[in-house]
Amino acid sequence: MNSSAKKSSRLWWGSLREWHWISSAICLVGMLLFSVTGITLNHAAQIKAKPEIVTLEAEVPANIISAITIPDEEKAVLPNVLIEWLAQAQGISVGNQLAEWSEDEIYLSLPRPGGDAWLSIDLASGELVYEVTERGWISYFNDLHKGRNTGVAWSWFIDVFAVFCIIFCITGLLLLKRYASGRPATWPMVGLGLVLPWVLILLFIH
Repeated sequence: MNSSAKKSSRLWWGSLREWHWISSAICLVGMLLFSVTGITLNHAAQIKAKPEIVTLEAEVPANIISAITIPDEEKAVLPNVLIEWLAQAQGISVGNQLAEWSEDEIYLSLPRPGGDAWLSIDLASGELVYEVTERGWISYFNDLHKGRNTGVAWSWFIDVFAVFCIIFCITGLLLLKRYASGRPATWPMVGLGLVLPWVLILLFIH
């Protein structure tokens, strides 16, 4: 191999190692999170959680009720005046979630990681009922793992994280190939990692 080829080879392997450690650094915390929550999800039946339910009842001011116009659609966002009152007077943030509208009631579901929430407003009396259910931190992180009710930003994070995990694995495999000659156990261990899941699937999962 001439000097130019050796230089190109060094640059290639140097770039590969750089991508490997960059992807591992980016994935480190995420991999720990998804690994731990993988265990908690696998043992969800053994991990008991007692939901905490908080209910709030209030009355929407008459001037706000009178300013509400029922939309033609069955589902629509709440009017700004109602959104502002909920946030300022009751500390309830609803964002741009679509509510279910009928002639006499507004119902809004507000699912979230690790819990749930909903509110209803009686358009005749102005009665507001808001209920929040919290299932604890384990449930919260389990829902992050599943991407359940986490929104667009977290969904994008999971996709980008998965791409970096793929980069981490592929560069790791190429580096294993690079140094396998000095480590005889490399390919048997890689083969075990490939075969073991299939053996378990074939023997124990029906």
